[in-house]
Amino acid sequence: MSIDIDNDTAVSPLPEEPHEHPVSEDPTAPGPDQAKLDIPAILPVLPVRDIVVFNYMILPLFVGREKSVAAVDAALNSNRYILILTQKDEKVDEPGPDDLYATGTVGMIMRMLKMPDGRLKVLVQGLTRARVRRFTKTDPHLEALAEVLEEAETKDVGVGEEAMMRAAREQSEKILSLRGISATDIMSVLNSVNEPGRLADLIASNLRMKVEEAQKILETLEPVERLELVNSQLNKEVEVASMQHKIQSMAKEGMDKAQKDFFLREQMKAIRKELGEGQEETDELDELRKAIEKAGLPKEVKTEADKQLKRLSSMHPDSSEASVIRTYLDWITELPWKKMSKDRLDIKQANAILQEDHYGLEKVKERIVEYLSVRKLNPKMKGPILCFVGPPGVGKTSLGRSIARSLGRKFVRMSLGGMRDEAEIRGHRRTYIGAMPGRIIQSIKTAGTKNPVIMLDEIDKVGADYRGDPTSALLEVLDPEQNFSFQDHYLGVPFDLSKVMFVCTANMLDTIPGPLLDRMEVIQIPGYTEQEKVKIARKYLLPRQVKENGLKKNDMEMSDQVLGKTIREYTREAGLRNLEREVGTICRKLARRKAEGETGPFKVTGKLLPKLLGIPRYLEEEKERELPPGVAVGLAWTPVGGVILHIEVTTMPGKGALIMTGKLGEVMKESAQAALSYARAKSEKLGIDPAFLEKRDIHIHIPAGATPKDGPSAGVTLVTALISALTNTPVCNDVAMTGEISLRGRVLPVGGIKEKILAAVSAGMKRVLIPARNEKDLADIPAELRGRIKVKLIERIDEVWPLACGIEPEEKPAEKPVAKPEVKKAAPAKAAAKKK
Repeated sequence: MSIDIDNDTAVSPLPEEPHEHPVSEDPTAPGPDQAKLDIPAILPVLPVRDIVVFNYMILPLFVGREKSVAAVDAALNSNRYILILTQKDEKVDEPGPDDLYATGTVGMIMRMLKMPDGRLKVLVQGLTRARVRRFTKTDPHLEALAEVLEEAETKDVGVGEEAMMRAAREQSEKILSLRGISATDIMSVLNSVNEPGRLADLIASNLRMKVEEAQKILETLEPVERLELVNSQLNKEVEVASMQHKIQSMAKEGMDKAQKDFFLREQMKAIRKELGEGQEETDELDELRKAIEKAGLPKEVKTEADKQLKRLSSMHPDSSEASVIRTYLDWITELPWKKMSKDRLDIKQANAILQEDHYGLEKVKERIVEYLSVRKLNPKMKGPILCFVGPPGVGKTSLGRSIARSLGRKFVRMSLGGMRDEAEIRGHRRTYIGAMPGRIIQSIKTAGTKNPVIMLDEIDKVGADYRGDPTSALLEVLDPEQNFSFQDHYLGVPFDLSKVMFVCTANMLDTIPGPLLDRMEVIQIPGYTEQEKVKIARKYLLPRQVKENGLKKNDMEMSDQVLGKTIREYTREAGLRNLEREVGTICRKLARRKAEGETGPFKVTGKLLPKLLGIPRYLEEEKERELPPGVAVGLAWTPVGGVILHIEVTTMPGKGALIMTGKLGEVMKESAQAALSYARAKSEKLGIDPAFLEKRDIHIHIPAGATPKDGPSAGVTLVTALISALTNTPVCNDVAMTGEISLRGRVLPVGGIKEKILAAVSAGMKRVLIPARNEKDLADIPAELRGRIKVKLIERIDEVWPLACGIEPEEKPAEKPVAKPEVKKAAPAKAAAKKK
């Protein structure tokens, strides 16, 4: 048994030095008579780690610490006796008196070797127990005044002691057999020991115990009691050895079974070879090998494929792991690592295809033509990441198909709506049963080319839960600086996505995370005007519905005026889906008449529409109704286009309470508070009683109370309706307005100007008031639409009230041209009121 006291590495020993006191190295030989031992009272102390030295125990120790070497030298220079004490904490490098147990063993140094690195290797034998009374010095080594502990003599071994000794021998023999150690010689040694204390020390010196447990046995002087403690430790060791033997047996059985299966498989292979039935497996491996060579794999991917093919060749074909590897190799070989479709770089032809497929959408078409132009000049350019944002039904998805057609590429659509699992993008690892690559890699395989157009539909509706956040996985996919080495969890090798053209669609940008939005080029697709809808219906919707409902081109006549009436009275949307449904309903009605025997052509007139489509859903009478005092028409933006809002304000006797209803959001409520503050601040100028808030309660309501409403753009309308109610002056029924207000009287810009003006035109408004800083947004409105409504730009709230009441500001001659002729100084409100 060899113990490294200082955790140093042993090296080859030098020749041994002779010693003066030879001691028997046989533990069964009679030990030294403690009474005859001339042990001095003061002894050098040797601290040891991880071991407790017992009587009759002979063991080598490596000594390397400076004080320990000095203690050994001191013992060798006197009488070779040394007191061996165990450290309480093995991590202490320089133990002091408080770091050592007080009870230890007096040992004799039998031999000593000097190592080349200065360390000592000493062979010591335990002689007797001793307890430290006090330490006499600590430098250059530890030295203590020790008291030799006399062991009680056992004169007659009784029945109980004999039973305990037999139990100790039997347990020791059982442990040896469980560990597979030959017990003949060892048991002969144990059987020759007839003293309980000596037997206990002999067994304890060879047991695997913690230092605390061994120290407890060392400190027990009563032999029988010490033997009881040893028996207790033997019982624990038997249980541990039994469990260890059981685990080893189970592992061996598993290994034996695996070896048996291997030999049986080899025999089956030989039998199949003799019968000529093993050719199918060989053919499959050959096909996979040829497929790997033909796939044009990158070097890194080919290395992995060859590795998996080698593993497959060494497996049984019917094993589950072989099936997994076979499926993996099929995916690797079927992916288009180098196959690319040739882009159609004829700019004029591509532009003609875009114009043929879609009406309008000039910004999108221009962007695609620009991409083709750059691609023609720089074939190595990376694919763009486009994001079409707009209300439902404006043609975002169909536009992706048109882009692929104009480029001459494959098109794959991937719906992201409701996706909540990150593995849908990155795939599952092959350790899972039924693992598959992510939908990005699946789309590449479906397309069969490395550069398809992949449409990520409804990217704003991606969710997240405990399975991960798919939008985070899309960060790498939609980044041209990273996606050239996109790594799917299933494949485990990089795949180049930089040649793919990704086109995303969304109804709104609010739910798209900022980092993901930053990687995309956003192109806004606003709603269509009535004129655009008429032209789209004439060119695309009507011919398609005629064909789908079994009619012929000449079976139906429908003028643009009737189409416009259908749009105004039966649909209120930014897109075209409901319009196509209504056109399809008309075609079905006519198809029934044709099937019943009537002959065409069938002419659809305005009077016939109620019979075909029912009572009109949206009437235009609102624009002709005179507005009572306290009502103003506002404009709002929704995901499906613009709408008009009638904001109603009424006053009643009270004490100044402000009541707001209509399911208003916090921002809109704050706008109402700002409008009230402005009215109070300008009460004298507006002809309002300054004490109106002390005598009246004000109730603000916006109809469609079940629909949530929020945003700052109703500020101008709220001020107008409030002033109208307080002055009892009606507002013109053909004026709509939008804009945010400030307490200083400024009108701040808002969004969705095109959709709001479109809603105003659809509602029959003649004038619309918008913030002056939104003048730039008028460039997106077709000239034909601007010709149907008069747009007034306002900078301050003071300008709104005269315009809302129909009072045009006076024209003043200017010395130089005015950049914005619409923006004129409004007439004083008080004068306007008198004129009324």
